[in-house]
Amino acid sequence: MAHTIHDTNTQIRDRAVLVSLVTDEVKRSGINPEHSLQELVSLAETAGVEVLDVISQNRDVPDVRWLIGKGKVEELRVSIDSAQANTAIFDHDLSGAQVRNLEQSLDVKIIDRTQLILDIFAQRAKTREGIIHVELAQLSYLLPRLSGHGKNLSRLGGGIGTRGPGESKLETDRRHIRSRIGDLKKQLEAVIKHRKLYRGRRQKSGAIQIALVGYTNAGKSTLLKQLTSADVYIENQLFATLDPTSRTLELPGGSEVILTDTVGFIQNLPHDLIAAFRATLEEANEADLILHVVDASSPMRDEQISVVDSILEELGAADKPQLILFNKADICTKEQLEMLPAGPGYLKISALNQDDLLLVRQEIQNRLSGGILTFRIPPEDGNTMAMLYRVGDVIGQQAEENDMIYKVKVHKPDYEKWGHMLASYLVRD
Repeated sequence: MAHTIHDTNTQIRDRAVLVSLVTDEVKRSGINPEHSLQELVSLAETAGVEVLDVISQNRDVPDVRWLIGKGKVEELRVSIDSAQANTAIFDHDLSGAQVRNLEQSLDVKIIDRTQLILDIFAQRAKTREGIIHVELAQLSYLLPRLSGHGKNLSRLGGGIGTRGPGESKLETDRRHIRSRIGDLKKQLEAVIKHRKLYRGRRQKSGAIQIALVGYTNAGKSTLLKQLTSADVYIENQLFATLDPTSRTLELPGGSEVILTDTVGFIQNLPHDLIAAFRATLEEANEADLILHVVDASSPMRDEQISVVDSILEELGAADKPQLILFNKADICTKEQLEMLPAGPGYLKISALNQDDLLLVRQEIQNRLSGGILTFRIPPEDGNTMAMLYRVGDVIGQQAEENDMIYKVKVHKPDYEKWGHMLASYLVRD
């Protein structure tokens, strides 16, 4: 059976009508339907789609056949014809049967929220690991929906929903897809094994690891670039960063840490992607400190913080030490700034302000510091003296009787790893 790939190099742009359904379940979930729909607009524009119209409906429960009601389907058809759209994008996951029914009724390409996000990921993934993760997530999404995506997969013209493995014609059967998923998982195991070895070497070297996390487009990559002069892609788009980037960050005291940027989080992030990118997001799990970057100017700031906290909990990183950076303070109103939490654990900054960047470096150093400890060490014990420099900054030393007395400003993560080797030399008050 041939595996045919369409040519997606086309000048035909997706022109879409967006559809939102607000059900009782959505209301109970705490998801803000208006914010979700605004986010869908941003996602569509990020994918290169021209948004022509937006339609919403309130129902107690979704319609089994079309998701939205029959009358709303007719309203959607009129909107599509009037705007000359070629795509309908739903702010919900659709079953294969619903896709098939909607295609038959509307005669346009049907895309749901998950497929749209996967399509953006397919455009943005650059590293081998990222590409494997995305294809695996796309195929896992496609497999149970094969019977419902006939026109989506065979419709000529390319565009959203047809990149990556989605370009395959419907003749690609389940057996072929399952085989490909198996191959991808084997490749991924090798990549993850390599990443674990690299991470293990970093841990053995005693390198302190800090992870940048946050809602998509909060400014994490800009902060990484400004703090470390990293050459990273920065754009005012959702999911501008997919592949983790690690750089060395020098703190005011001269010590160095590893700072890693991670993929941005989003409301209703597809479960396949959470699973697929778990290895990538494990940077947060392995971190000694998490920098949670928040777009302080966003009207949905609190909801976005909640989304990030929920995903960190799902990843098992909720208990990690965390510093919240309210970014983009330079474009906030006075009222917005006054409403932000203040005190230990919070900073109001602009990633473009050098004084703020110095403040971030200093606060990182303070958060990693475990205070000042005193050690008494025989002058001939060179190995133990060297260990002092591994666990912190030596800020004073003097000879006393036959020993050397050292005062050390310890780094919490390093002292937790190596401090047991110094316990017998510690001078206790």
